[in-house]
Amino acid sequence: MSVKETVEVTGHLMDSGILSRILDDIREYGGDWVITKIDVGHEAADQSTAWIDVTADDDESLQRLLMRLQTRGVNQTDPGEATMAQAEQDGVFPDGFYSTTNLPTKVRLQGRWLEVENPEMDCGLVVTVDDAGAPTTVRTLPMSDIRAGTWVVTGASGIRVEVPEVEGSGESFGFMESDVSSEKPQAVLVRQVADGMREAKAAGKKVLWVGGPGVVHTGAAPAMVAMAHAGFVDILFAGNALATHDIESSLYGTSLGVDLSHGHGVEHGHEHHIRALNTIRKAGSIKAAVDQGVLTGGIMHALVTHEKEFVLVGSVRDDGPLPDVHTDVIDGQRAMRAALPDVGFCLMVATMLHSVATGNILPASIPLVCVDINPATVTKLADRGSSQARGIVTDVGLFLEQLARELVPDYKRP
Repeated sequence: MSVKETVEVTGHLMDSGILSRILDDIREYGGDWVITKIDVGHEAADQSTAWIDVTADDDESLQRLLMRLQTRGVNQTDPGEATMAQAEQDGVFPDGFYSTTNLPTKVRLQGRWLEVENPEMDCGLVVTVDDAGAPTTVRTLPMSDIRAGTWVVTGASGIRVEVPEVEGSGESFGFMESDVSSEKPQAVLVRQVADGMREAKAAGKKVLWVGGPGVVHTGAAPAMVAMAHAGFVDILFAGNALATHDIESSLYGTSLGVDLSHGHGVEHGHEHHIRALNTIRKAGSIKAAVDQGVLTGGIMHALVTHEKEFVLVGSVRDDGPLPDVHTDVIDGQRAMRAALPDVGFCLMVATMLHSVATGNILPASIPLVCVDINPATVTKLADRGSSQARGIVTDVGLFLEQLARELVPDYKRP
């Protein structure tokens, strides 16, 4: 005997294609659907609402399907109450746990709607209860941090998600409606990103950068330094490579042994990155190297000078690595999550792995732009679930040069 649930979804269902993707999801999960009612609105700006009866073979299949649909902003018309179970062992969710989205989420427990504190995809919902057993808070928690005895939400009942609306007019960031932009005028795209960063700063929020070594290889480090000095780089997520090549550039004028002024290799240049690493390790840390006068320029120097935060997480490829690099990736994830409060805008440049990793932990309410010469990088974020991501396919070096001129009027390339 099949089981049924009625769900609803609101948004620009037709022109965005979201309704067809919802129906595809239902089929993919072995379910069936009947659209019982749809209101498409009258004006182009009007949102549509659809009510859909969803059926599945059994309750377990239905719950999994409902969780999938919530990643699209679909909610049950009668959500009921959430259920909970205690984790039986460390690092393991209870069976049937609710798999989270990065959308703003509320959970109904004992007749009260509690807002999830830190929306993040692919986590569990952990409930804190008081001495009387009443739920007080709900937050997301990754599987690795679950401890035995923790109360975790199970099933899809009692949960509602919201899809943030991107507002904007004229030349603001919200005007970038397509997921990936490769043919729009570059100046318009740069201005939209600059406006988004200015709006975040004006609201008292932080600008998060996620960068790869291409920032240095393309010669764009001076532009990023200028933006850091101007207050538009509050937090940097990167790997060992960006920091190492930035430091190599400051110490030797090269990046991976290539002279950045002339674009050709120099004698013994292949040694420069490892010697740069050794210099910082001898000093004890990047900050210590700055304080000792060993490191006198570059992106990392600017961040230390302005007391900005950076989180460097390494990989199996790393030389050295720098003493500041988290070599335990789980510790690195925790450090990245700890830096997210008060972030109001995120710009990802020239890195696929760090961009996807950051997209996984960012709430959907934070505007996100990914810039890369490789289209696969900027589309992967949206495919992975970062519905708020906007991509710009272009040369990172040229983009950052233009962005610096937009944000720092007196900027001149050294």
